[in-house]
Amino acid sequence: MSTYNISEIVQQLRQVRDQWREQQNRTDQSHREFPSRDAIAHAVDALKGALYPLRLGPPDLRHAGEDFYVGHTLDTALQALQTQALTELQYRQRGEGQPAHEIAAQAQQAVLTFARNLPSLRRLLDTDVLAAFQGDPAARSVDEVVLSYPGVLALIHHRIAHVFYQLQLPLLARIISELAHGQTGIDIHPGAQIDAGFFIDHGTGVVIGETTVIGRNVRLYQAVTLGAKRFPKDAQGHLQKGWARHPIVQDDVVIYAGATILGRVTIGQGAVIGGNVWVTDDVPAGAHVSQASLQQAHHVAHVQTATAHAVV
Repeated sequence: MSTYNISEIVQQLRQVRDQWREQQNRTDQSHREFPSRDAIAHAVDALKGALYPLRLGPPDLRHAGEDFYVGHTLDTALQALQTQALTELQYRQRGEGQPAHEIAAQAQQAVLTFARNLPSLRRLLDTDVLAAFQGDPAARSVDEVVLSYPGVLALIHHRIAHVFYQLQLPLLARIISELAHGQTGIDIHPGAQIDAGFFIDHGTGVVIGETTVIGRNVRLYQAVTLGAKRFPKDAQGHLQKGWARHPIVQDDVVIYAGATILGRVTIGQGAVIGGNVWVTDDVPAGAHVSQASLQQAHHVAHVQTATAHAVV
């Protein structure tokens, strides 16, 4: 007899699970409902090795064996991702009566499309690696950047996740993004659109929302938030989803540590956003925004309002 009365706890936990499933209208338990976080993590680690074999692949790999390793690794990783994609599609389409062979074909086509995107994804990641190397005076080589920079790790995950997000596999994409979030403290929603040459320096605490649009050659520092200003609700009081609510950051923008930019505002090309500022309005191209400039603008607005009242 167990000291902890395990059988009773098991029974009570089953009752809680059954109650939850009944509330969520989940009665079909004939197959696994959800993608496996562990299986996705293994597949993504394999993809990272296939993308950068001599840097993120096995330690005993040599140049002569690259193609064999990449081919074998890709085949294994893509098969695993197809299984997880199928599981997500089955979960989303449960109860709709779609034939199983159609769902399987949809999963296969999605992963095939992803596979065909891998060369362009590698080229895009190379622009991020170069941006990190060229933008950080402490970086001694591109190899150091790939092997150790959290911003680059987060971007590898994001570039992979964003393709799956575009392929209508949001749960798979979100898990891939959250794996990097847990390792780096950088939270990039897989829906965010990020152009080439993106660099996140240091990185911890960076948050980039789902509908954010980021142009070319943008640089962020730690604790930057590109977030939503408000969350409107529908008539039933539920949060409305899917609408554009995050910033647009145009090309060549630099955003320093601790800055918070909220809402569907546009940060114009070449603008510089100083540290620890709070931005909720558009910023023109080439502008420099700092705490001092915001305080000055607030003071001018206050004087203009007071003058207008005096005239009236």
